[in-house]
Amino acid sequence: MDAQAPRPTPSAWEPALARLAGRFGERFSRVTAVRRHHGKDASYHPSADPDAVVFARTTAEVAEVVGLCAAHRIPVIPFGTGTSLEGHVAAVHGGVSIDVSGLDRIVEVNAEDLDCTVEAGVTRKQLNNHLRDRGLFFPIDPGADASLGGMAATRASGTNAVRYGTMRENVLALTVVLADGRVIRTGRRARKSAAGYDLTRLFVGSEGTLGVITEVTLRLYGIPEAMSSAVCSFATIKGAVDSVIATIQSGIPVARIELLDEVQMDAVNRYSKLSYPVAPTLFLEFHGSEASVQEQAAQVQAIAQDHGGGGFQWATRAEERNKLWQARHDSAYAAAALKPGSGFWATDVCVPISRLADCIVETKKDLEDSFLPAPIVGHVGDGNFHVAFVVDPTKPEDIAEATRLNERIVARALAMGGTCTGEHGVGYGKIDFLEAEHGPALAVMRTLKQALDPANIMNPGKVVRINGA
Repeated sequence: MDAQAPRPTPSAWEPALARLAGRFGERFSRVTAVRRHHGKDASYHPSADPDAVVFARTTAEVAEVVGLCAAHRIPVIPFGTGTSLEGHVAAVHGGVSIDVSGLDRIVEVNAEDLDCTVEAGVTRKQLNNHLRDRGLFFPIDPGADASLGGMAATRASGTNAVRYGTMRENVLALTVVLADGRVIRTGRRARKSAAGYDLTRLFVGSEGTLGVITEVTLRLYGIPEAMSSAVCSFATIKGAVDSVIATIQSGIPVARIELLDEVQMDAVNRYSKLSYPVAPTLFLEFHGSEASVQEQAAQVQAIAQDHGGGGFQWATRAEERNKLWQARHDSAYAAAALKPGSGFWATDVCVPISRLADCIVETKKDLEDSFLPAPIVGHVGDGNFHVAFVVDPTKPEDIAEATRLNERIVARALAMGGTCTGEHGVGYGKIDFLEAEHGPALAVMRTLKQALDPANIMNPGKVVRINGA
């Protein structure tokens, strides 16, 4: 697909687009710059502009737009903050992008029940700023200040997932606008239910292909009494990964445990003005009481020493911890800076924790034999790691090499009982790997898609193909 190739707007759509323009006024746009912004995410994937953008402010407005688009068979692409990494927001078949950033109300916080309800455009930082004075926080942290609706739609996770889980475990209920404009609520605030199908889990991770998420009810957690972060360097990447495996298998409730290989550490030092050893490194964080944090840290430090790790370098003050984790979150940009003028193609896979060392060591061998810089970084506490291929998108040889390496990494993960994506999602970037991963189950996914969206207007061309599209 040439996502940038010009495509005429179907004339049958023009009356509906004119109605949207009249209804939403300044909150409807066909300006090229606005459409371009909404057809591009944070990935290397080619963008594809929608024909128009509507800036919605309420669930009722989203339902109105979807209903009109359904009547005219116009594709609908939800848009939050545009930080996805597999082409999720590209309008590969044209259509209307619904920007939900204006749905930005924190509807309610139930501190006693440790839950809250927010509109889809609320970002994770906005929510945590609101919660801080109540002693609460929402732990899912994908790095970018993503919208919570988008995080639910892509089943996001991040650095805290090893202790707190992913969006799958932390979404209690959703409000969703279906492909025909109907509005449903998928669950209640109760912590468990045996009443009917689990529609919440169906829509979490559906990437806008089954409906538009407009509200999210989330689990909350108390801010830990104590938090300490540490950095530990290793002689070999296998030693670092084996330390992670031993830590998880020992049941130590570490909050974050991140791996950065020596290539990534070199990039991070340069980009974030740090001075850690250029060696395979773990970034760790411990949450709990003062006593439990000290106990966890001592246990992990002993494990690290057994696998060739050096002493822990501690970051206990909030500003020190924030600097450390900001450097981790900026790792992709640090990687791109290794080769000025280039960008990055980020990919991820996830394998059972017992196969993690094998998967990463074999991947490192592939990368060392390649001409592309490609640092490894990952949320290895749950078996998930990322590779950032540093590519010049104008050079076909760079894209071809990144494609080859990506296919090898995915094939290796699948052969080890893993998945083609632990958290980035499918979009259109990984759609071709689902057959190998799911086999006949992919046909069941397609049946669900066709049942809920028979006209295939909801973010078409993502996750599953319908009639080749």
